[in-house]
Amino acid sequence: MTRVAAAVLALLLALASFAARPCAAEPTPPGSRAFGIARLKYGGGGDWYGNQTSLRNLMAGLRQRTTIAVAGDDAAVVEPGSATLFQYPFVYAAGHGNMKFSDAEAANLRRWLDSGGFLWVDDDYGIGPSFRREMKKLFPDAELVELPFSHPLFHEPYEFPAGLPKIHEHDGGPAKAFGIVRDGRLCVFFSFDCDLGDGLEDEAVHHDPPEKREAALRMATNLVHYALTH
Repeated sequence: MTRVAAAVLALLLALASFAARPCAAEPTPPGSRAFGIARLKYGGGGDWYGNQTSLRNLMAGLRQRTTIAVAGDDAAVVEPGSATLFQYPFVYAAGHGNMKFSDAEAANLRRWLDSGGFLWVDDDYGIGPSFRREMKKLFPDAELVELPFSHPLFHEPYEFPAGLPKIHEHDGGPAKAFGIVRDGRLCVFFSFDCDLGDGLEDEAVHHDPPEKREAALRMATNLVHYALTH
């Protein structure tokens, strides 16, 4: 069993009582392994370091609303070519600029994804073209497909019958969700024209209204839930 798969399996008991509505955090069961989130430090000149408070707020929300044993107060930083990547079943990347992987980094990311890793890439308005190019480097034969509203990640534990919530307007188009499926499992998720990460930030950063920030937190919670249970 791979390290990524083992980390996921160790969390299944904690997820068994995952609530569909906000609830008081419950004590971590004895022997549970803590779940950590990592931020991807990619090359190419893009601002991989953006959304500074997003993951900290997501982790706090998971701790308050779920029985997931969340490790630490903020996300770790991992590079795509590092062996440390395999310690994290859930990795986040965002930015406005260019994303680029070396051949060795692409090969390592591909191994991690095929062994159970889940990559969420959040478009901060501009990363889309380079992200699509680099996914072709990882999976030349895989298509980045738009996910239907019926996909389980829009329904567990929170209901999003119309798909991704729209946090920021950008070009005014609808928020869209794309993914790459390998062996029947969604392993790459791309949130486009949506800005979930901005919605997760501290209120003082973007001054989003409470309902937008709540929608972003609920949708991000769904993503973690999906990554750990599929």
